[in-house]
Order: sequence, then structure tokens, then C-alpha cells
Amino acid sequence: MSDPRSENGADPLTVGQCASLACLLEAAAPKPGNVHRGADFDDVTFYDFAASAVAIAPAMDRAMDGVGAAVLSAVRATRAIVRTNTNLGMVLLLAPLAAVPRETPLREGVGAVLASLSPQDARDVYEAIRLAAPGGLGKAKEMDVAGPPPDDLLAAMRTAADRDMIARQYTHDFEDVLEFVAPAITEGQSRGWTLIDSIIHAHLRTMHAFPDSLIARKCGEAAARQAAARAGAILEAGEPGDEAYLRAVADFDVWLRSDGHRRNPGTTADLIAAGLFVGFREGALERLPLLRSKRRRLRDSAGR
Repeated sequence: MSDPRSENGADPLTVGQCASLACLLEAAAPKPGNVHRGADFDDVTFYDFAASAVAIAPAMDRAMDGVGAAVLSAVRATRAIVRTNTNLGMVLLLAPLAAVPRETPLREGVGAVLASLSPQDARDVYEAIRLAAPGGLGKAKEMDVAGPPPDDLLAAMRTAADRDMIARQYTHDFEDVLEFVAPAITEGQSRGWTLIDSIIHAHLRTMHAFPDSLIARKCGEAAARQAAARAGAILEAGEPGDEAYLRAVADFDVWLRSDGHRRNPGTTADLIAAGLFVGFREGALERLPLLRSKRRRLRDSAGR
């Protein structure tokens, strides 16, 4: 039997630890428009997200016993310690990935997990959504979460896939997370950026490629496309460490927060958490470099 330890002799992270670490680092990174360790919203703080990250670990460790049960258990654990929805989107993304057997690569295994979803999974997910009470859902013509759950969760996800990036992952075998978001994060590290810089840059790339569906639900498609275009302009301005890039990120952050946080790119944040989980679970992200200092000096000199 092969030694399960990593090359440095340490035991690998459990699936639950991968999920918690992914959610914690997603929340800690100062991504434009989101809650992070230097910016809270009126109704939710960084500490709510940090506590939520810890709360979901046991549920994710049990995800192989049922995706829906893992989602519901994670939401119940979260609502026991925080007063608002902090992570429904994240756990909807993480549970199918966490359910893939550890010896199976995610790209090979997640399709089988999705194909095996049962009516009970649909009932549990619908209950979790109602318990989390996410904002901006509105009403759907078919399979609305306020109605009875369908027998086929994937059928429900298909009705929303054209307007919701999380639903789209269920109907496309997590292609965007596995082929775009996770590689965008690891690519940053391969270029010598800190993990935090890599997360922020991947956040901008994801917003540009996939207009944020939470912004679209709350503010309309035009606002989501405008945010995507602004993210693209930052990518053209430079890269982490460049003064023009850093100032553009700061300006974008102000714009996203200027409408009472309604332009919060929450779906993008959920996708980043899932990408980080992929990196930790598959060993592509093993070390956590310190936060960059150049950006902090720039912010200090700008009086931010």
C-alpha cells in the first residue's frame, strides 16, 4: 500500500479541511466588491465568513454519503452560528466536488457524482436553499424553490443554467470551475505571485469571462456586463504589482460598493472558493506565500 503522505512527509488535508481552507482564503483575499478582512457589509462581516468556513468541514467530509445531505448539513451548521446566508453558493459547488472519491481525479469523477443524484438530493438541496434564504432569487416559471422539489435536481439546474453560474456547473460537469477558475489561480502562483494576488487576479478574470449572476439578479444584466467590462479593463492595465493595475483594482472596488453593495460579485466569489478547493484537493496549491507588501505600501501612500 502506498504512503498517503505528501512529498514533504505531512498527511494530506482532509476533504473538509480543503473546503474550509478554500472558503477562508476566498473571504480573506481583498477581492473588489466582496467582504474581506478589511471590509465588512452592514449585515455580514468577515468573521461570519470565517466561522462559516469552519462550520462546513464535517458536512464536506461526509459528502460521499450524499450531495444533498452535505449541502443541507452545511447550511444548518452555518445558520447555527451566523445570522445570514454566507455560503449557500459555495456549498452547492463544493458538495459535488467533495463527493468524488479521493483517489479519483475531479475531472473524471464529478460527472458520475452528478449523474447519480437522487430525488432525496433534490429534496435536501431545496430545503437548504429555503433555510439559507439567499437574496435576489426572485420567482422562476419552473421548479421554483418555493414550490415542491423535483425528483431530478439536474432538471431544476437546467432551468436556471442560462442565468446562474452555479446551476451551470451542475449541467456542464463543473467545466468552468475545473477548466477556467482553478487553472487561473494556479497559473498565478506559477508566475511567482502570492496566493492572495493569484486569487484577486483569478477573480477579475472570472468576472470578465462570466458576468456575475448575483449582480445580474440584483441589478440587471446590463450592470453585470458593465462589471465584466470593468474587470477586463483592469486586466489590460497590467498585473499584480503594477501601479496602474493596483489603482484600477481600488477604483473598481469603490464602484462595486457604491450602490449599497448591490453590485457585490458574490457568484464570482463562490466560483473562486470552488477553484481553491480544487487546487487544495488535487495538490496544486500546497504553500501559502505571505501577502504582498507593494500593494500595502501603495494603499498607505494613497491614504486608503
